[in-house]
Amino acid sequence: MTRCRMSLHLFALIASVTFASLSASAQTQLSPELRQKIDKLATDALAKSGVPSASVAVVTNGQIAYVQAYGAARIESQTSATPDMRYSIGSISKQFTAAAILLLQEQGKLSLDDKVAKFLPDLTRANEVTIRQLLSHTSGYQDYWPQDYVMPFMLQPVTARKILDIWARKPLDFDPGTKWQYSNTNYVIAGVIVEKAARMPLLQFLREKVFTPLDMKSVMNIDQEKLGETDPTGYMRYALGPLHPAPKEGKGWLFAAGELAMPARDLARWDISIIDRKLMKPASYQQLETDVLLKNGLGTHYGLGVSVGTEAGHRALSHGGEVSGFTSENIVFPDERVAVVVLTNQDAAGAAGDIAHGIAPLLFTTNDPATAGKQEQARKIFDGLQHGTIDRSLFTDNANYYFSEQALKDFASSLAPLGTPQEFNQVHQALRGGMTLRVYRIKFDKKVLRAWTYELPDGKLEQYQVAEED
Repeated sequence: MTRCRMSLHLFALIASVTFASLSASAQTQLSPELRQKIDKLATDALAKSGVPSASVAVVTNGQIAYVQAYGAARIESQTSATPDMRYSIGSISKQFTAAAILLLQEQGKLSLDDKVAKFLPDLTRANEVTIRQLLSHTSGYQDYWPQDYVMPFMLQPVTARKILDIWARKPLDFDPGTKWQYSNTNYVIAGVIVEKAARMPLLQFLREKVFTPLDMKSVMNIDQEKLGETDPTGYMRYALGPLHPAPKEGKGWLFAAGELAMPARDLARWDISIIDRKLMKPASYQQLETDVLLKNGLGTHYGLGVSVGTEAGHRALSHGGEVSGFTSENIVFPDERVAVVVLTNQDAAGAAGDIAHGIAPLLFTTNDPATAGKQEQARKIFDGLQHGTIDRSLFTDNANYYFSEQALKDFASSLAPLGTPQEFNQVHQALRGGMTLRVYRIKFDKKVLRAWTYELPDGKLEQYQVAEED
C-alpha cells in the first residue's frame, strides 16, 4: 500500500478548501439559513474528525432539496470534492440486494419464506434457514468480514462460491430465528440466490429493475473495478496518525453485501423511491420496512437490509456502510418524505453518522410563524432557567409547583456552565392528554440536550423539562 503523510501545510490547505458549488436546480427548497446550518455542521464535523471529505444530499417533500460536497476528495492532488463524485456506500448496498429479492418474489420466482436449500442445498442447515432470515440477519450464518480493516488474504480475488464454502458450511452461530447477528455472509448467499432465480448477474438485474427506472445513472460496481481518477481516494489512519490511501479489496469480496458506489444524489433518488413506493408493490415495501421478530417475540430493530427505529420522534429507516477507505450513512423518514445521505472517504470514522444525525433534526424545524413563536418562547424560558428564573405567568399552577426554589437552583447550576446554545430547534410535535407536546433539540459545543413542553389549549405551559439527549 502506498503511504503518504500529510504535511501541516497541506492539512491547513485542505482545511481551507471551500465546498463545491452545485447546480441551481437542487438549491431551491431549503432556506438560506438551513443551508448555512448544514454547511457549518458538515465542515465542523470534517475539521473535528480529520476526515478528508463528505458528500451530502437532502430530500424534503419527496424531492432532492440540497446536494453539496465538502473538503478534499484527493489530498495528494488537492482535489476538491464535488457532488458528482462517486463514493463507495458499503453496506447500504444490502438494501438493494434485499430489493432484488422482493422484486423476484413479485415475479413469483421465489418467496421470502423459501428455504435456502431450494437454491443452495449444500449449505449448513439450508433446509431450516429462510431467505427472510438471511436478509434480516437472523439466520445464524457466521460473518466472513467483521473486521474493520482488510486482511492479507482479502487483497486476493475470491468467488462467492468460495466465501460460502468457507463460512456458510460452518456450524451456525445460533439456531435460525433465535438471535440477531450482523453477517455479510447472509447477503452473499442472498446475492447468489438472486442470480439463480433471475438467471442473470446481480448487477445486471439491479441495473435493469432498479437503477435505470430510478435514473440512477452513475452507479458503479466496485467489486469488479476501482473508482475512477475523477472520484475520491479512500483513506485510512492508524489511531490518531496521518491519513494514508486505503488498500482496495480483491475482486469478489464485496459481492451483494457492499459492492456499490454512487454520488449522494443517486442514493437520494433511491430514498425517494422508498418514500413514494414507486418501484415495488406496497406489500414489498411493507416487508422491507417491518421490524423482524425473533422466535421469542423480541424485536430486532431491523427489517430487510435496513434498520427500523425512530429518530427525532419520527419513524426512520437507516443504514450505515463501511468498506476500505469509505464510510456512509443513509436515513429515510418515509412518513415525513424526508431523507439524508452522507458519504465520506475515510473508513473507521464517525463523521458520516455525525453529519447525517445532525442534519436530520434540522429538517423537522418548521417555518410556521406560530411554531416559530413557540420556539422563541421556549428558548427564552431556557435562558431564564440558566439564570435560575422563570416568568411564572406562563405556567399552570402544577408547573409552578414543580419549579420550586430547589428546582430553579439545580436548573441554573447545571445549565449555566453550558453557555449560550449553538442551536435551539423544535424537532417534534404531537398531542398528549389534551395538550400539545413540543420537543426541542438544544446543541452546545460538547453536549446536546432536549427540552419538552406540554401546552394547554389556553396557552399555559403545564410542563417544561430538560434532559441530556439519549
